[in-house]
Amino acid sequence: MPGEAGAAPGRLPAGRAARRRAGNKDFRGVWLATVSNRDWPSRPGLPVDQQRAELLAHLDTAVERRLNAVIFQVRPTADALWPSPYEPWSQYLTGVPGKDPGWDPLGTAVEEAHRRGLELHAWFNPYRVANHTDPARLAEGHPARVHPEWVLPYGGKLYYNPGLPEVRHFVQDAMLDAVRRYDVDAVHFDDYFYPYPVAGQVFADDDAYARYGAGFPDRAAWRRDNIDRLVSEMAYRIKETKGHVRFGVSPFAVWRNAATDPLGSDTRAGVQTYDDLHADTRRWVRERWIDYVVPQLYWHIGFAAADYAKLLPWWDEVVRGTDVDLYAGEALYKAGDPAQPEPWQDPAELSRHLTLAEEYVRVRGHVFFAAKEVRTDRIGAMARVVADHYPRAARPWSQGP
Repeated sequence: MPGEAGAAPGRLPAGRAARRRAGNKDFRGVWLATVSNRDWPSRPGLPVDQQRAELLAHLDTAVERRLNAVIFQVRPTADALWPSPYEPWSQYLTGVPGKDPGWDPLGTAVEEAHRRGLELHAWFNPYRVANHTDPARLAEGHPARVHPEWVLPYGGKLYYNPGLPEVRHFVQDAMLDAVRRYDVDAVHFDDYFYPYPVAGQVFADDDAYARYGAGFPDRAAWRRDNIDRLVSEMAYRIKETKGHVRFGVSPFAVWRNAATDPLGSDTRAGVQTYDDLHADTRRWVRERWIDYVVPQLYWHIGFAAADYAKLLPWWDEVVRGTDVDLYAGEALYKAGDPAQPEPWQDPAELSRHLTLAEEYVRVRGHVFFAAKEVRTDRIGAMARVVADHYPRAARPWSQGP
């Protein structure tokens, strides 16, 4: 959509931006992470009543903050927060891999979120198996123990090998089980595809590359094709299963630096998703394989290597001409963290992000990382966002404009 006369391309004059926001609803989400008990449950092994109460408290906090969506991590490490026939119960519930917690967290989350007028997006990590490298520590009967040839250690963790077609099909089946069984509003992937680079270590997929890499110019192109297939096939299968369920991805925000590729962003990031994670996130948007994208714009305005104010318009341009919704991923967890640069000590930094985003016609909302900080709000940054930008409750995105 072209900008108005007198405005930069893709941007709205400030007055019209404010009116547009007042008249239309935003996507206002929060990530609720379960890996390593990051947000919930507060520790493994809690009684069912306490686990359930903590979960409902997070949903209630989302309502209090005038949000309208919770992105709930239900498959953090090749496990499940529902009674899955494919994978074991998550150890983050009971402290014991594979142990039945005695209730259904995903089923409860869907029901209770909808009761509160919140969307519930089921968040899956496709290939991470464990945050250690010992298969013997996995639940008995875990697919990674049944099929040790599927698994590779790297950087102190275990991963399914994305280069094996049987792995790709299995993880899709495991994730789609939740889509079939629950009234989730969306399937959500995070930023982990091939693992982030670890200095001095090699992701040892030589055998898979020898078997399946013929016809590709190099290993990187083959790896990218593996991830493209995961995403495009998952997109098709979600719509085949339940046509109304959306599919979204929240990638690391730098696709490629402009110094690497003229189509890239004006950044100098050390990691580029296209080259290092073998995730061609720009293509997924342009091909319309996904319904929404939430780039993790986890840097302050003015940060030299990756400026929020430069990355936001880059992503706004990426979604131009597509029907893919753009939401900005926001680093609430950095607000007030003494280890972070000075801008993050200012409670108004995040609010400035949302003010800037109002000028871009294709930025349709924001997602905050993460639920623990939405609740505790260390320096009042979330309260400032709510006061400045969320004067009233928002309807669920799925209800339409």
